Amino acid sequence: MSRRRRAVKRQIEKDPRYNNTLISQLINMIMQRGKKNLARSIVYDAVERVSEKIGKGDPIDLLWGALENTRPKVEVRSRRVGGATYQIPVEIPYERQHALVFRWMIEFAQTRKGLPMNEALAQEIVDAYNNTGSVVKKKDDVQRMAQANRAFAHLRW
Repeated sequence: MSRRRRAVKRQIEKDPRYNNTLISQLINMIMQRGKKNLARSIVYDAVERVSEKIGKGDPIDLLWGALENTRPKVEVRSRRVGGATYQIPVEIPYERQHALVFRWMIEFAQTRKGLPMNEALAQEIVDAYNNTGSVVKKKDDVQRMAQANRAFAHLRW
């Protein structure tokens, strides 16, 4: 890790269909081996399926609602103090919250066997919108771990 300067944060382009950086970020995280058109078709189909299943509102608003339900606010980080390693709760930056939620959604969608990726991703988004499912459970586990270790919060730097 360089000590000279901070890394420059690149701007994410908006996606062509919905003109939204949130969708574009999800596309980039699903993309494997540079196959962006395949990732776009998976995400667009999943978003359309979500709007059909829930049946109300703009698909972007539905995705945003799912994100709001599953964003963790606090996580634990390991810190070595005097020969012992402590799990210290720290607040998560806004961009990392989105990255974690998208990573968890993709991970749990890939573990759903027997379904195409677009259908599995749509089900994960619907479950997150309804405050059920494995992504919400993962968020609760992360929050609970931070709550359990709040006694070590004074060791934060």
